[in-house]
Amino acid sequence: MLKGIAASDGIVCGQVYRLVEPDLTVKRHTITNLDDELNRFHQALEAAVSDIETIKTRATKNLGADSAQVFSAHIVMLQDPELIAAVEKLIRQEHLNAEAALATVAQRYEQSFKDLKGNAYMQERVTDLHDVIKRVTAHLLQVKLPDLALVNHPVIVVTHDLIPSDTVSVNPCYILGFVTDLGGRTSHSSILARSLNIPAVVGTQTATADMPEGSTVVVNGNQGQVLLDPSEAELTTVREQMQARIANQERLAKLQHTVTTSADGVGVTLAANIGTPQDIPNVLRNGAEAIGLMRTEFLYMDADHLPSEDQQFAAYKEVLAAMAPHPVVMRTLDIGGDKPLPYLQQKPEANPFMGARAIRRSLTHQEAFRSQLRALLRASAFGNLRIMFPMIATLDEFRQAKAIYDDERSKLTVKQVPMGTVKVGMMVEVPAAALLADRFAQEVDFMSIGTNDLIGYTMAADRTNQDVGYLYQPYHPAILRLVNRVIAAGHNAGIPVAMCGEMAGDPIAVPLLLGMGLDEFSMGAGSILKTRELIAKLNAKDLQSLVETALNSASTSQEVITMVQAAVPGLLK
Repeated sequence: MLKGIAASDGIVCGQVYRLVEPDLTVKRHTITNLDDELNRFHQALEAAVSDIETIKTRATKNLGADSAQVFSAHIVMLQDPELIAAVEKLIRQEHLNAEAALATVAQRYEQSFKDLKGNAYMQERVTDLHDVIKRVTAHLLQVKLPDLALVNHPVIVVTHDLIPSDTVSVNPCYILGFVTDLGGRTSHSSILARSLNIPAVVGTQTATADMPEGSTVVVNGNQGQVLLDPSEAELTTVREQMQARIANQERLAKLQHTVTTSADGVGVTLAANIGTPQDIPNVLRNGAEAIGLMRTEFLYMDADHLPSEDQQFAAYKEVLAAMAPHPVVMRTLDIGGDKPLPYLQQKPEANPFMGARAIRRSLTHQEAFRSQLRALLRASAFGNLRIMFPMIATLDEFRQAKAIYDDERSKLTVKQVPMGTVKVGMMVEVPAAALLADRFAQEVDFMSIGTNDLIGYTMAADRTNQDVGYLYQPYHPAILRLVNRVIAAGHNAGIPVAMCGEMAGDPIAVPLLLGMGLDEFSMGAGSILKTRELIAKLNAKDLQSLVETALNSASTSQEVITMVQAAVPGLLK
């Protein structure tokens, strides 16, 4: 039994798929049968091309043809006659084994790319070269190269950590659960799992070391446990629990088209957080009333260059049109911290989470920022768009960003480009902004509280660092006071306040947020129906006294939890 962090509810059993980089060490040796070796090389090339074509097809479906073009370049590289001829020459003339010959030629190509120091395009091709050579080498060594895009049967993914680029081509039909060595409740893998309603346990420390490929495991996302090689009796219990979960999901599905209203008639909006346009079907299936956060980074993360304005426009238009007339909040580029872009020249930072990220980078690299704003404004003609600036710490930052937005809108107006009415707001995730929320509320159209970072910055704890994971405390009285302050400031100014952090879908936090008067709860799509059911059982007016007690009397997170459980008996786990 491995213990970790309960990241996404549910219990599931399945076979392990290890998303772990294999050993691709190449050894040189002399071969005697040249024809066999040449044939082995060409078979590996063909297999690698076949893999990439599969990945390209999946990426095209999930991200669109423009974003999948990088894979076309990979195929062209593998079919390069000069590269193939160079490898064949080494095999024939030096009787070198194919993988060693390929490695030698690849080193020559890499050096030639690096020698072209003034050619940025050729410098970027080094990464592409590494990818394609690694794939061919894996086939030559008969080593399985893990790739979620190639998974075509139900599996439980076990990996050291899950990064955004790993999941771009995922087919959720084949992913039963996630287990990771690293991570916490707000890590990418946890957020993805909750969005897809897939059981997950993160932060196990040793899952990749302890779980062999193809072994049978039970993932208990409710208790944060993973059971390796379960007995028949344990499997019987798990199957019963899985059936109960399916029945629960079928019951919740009946709430898909109902409005979100508390027991005493207070209406709120339940929205979804998304990462790509391909998340929309899952969002609609779970009854979301809006998109409370679209992370536009997906266009940038899975590419080797900045996306064009037209590429962005097409993606934004797709989401807005699919959700119309419901509102869609699109956050401008939030790069930095745990989301670097290899193809951008970003200086090394001792503490990137507090460095030149998000709006700070946008204001100092305005060309990319303006391109994104133009794409968003053009797309606004096709739906109900709200633009949100991330990581705002000062009024000057918001005013600068808004001025650039106004400038780009004016230019498009002169050109008579069709645009819709757009609201412009900010993400409240820096404590300074939360403390000054009353001043910000005078200048923004809406505010959305990003609790993942707000908690991290308030508690001085890196949420990706497991050693300080205990400090991720969404119910801490200090956090509750900041959240309440922002909501009150927004309401006093007559603007709506949303929350797009993971706290919005937390069943302990929901009664508190409802009592505070939060207007919009935005969360992973998989949490929407459960939250709708919970809110329907709560009396918003009665919860105001709970909020007062928690804000004024509680000193610790545990005290707050105890208060909520006493005020809402029988409704929470």
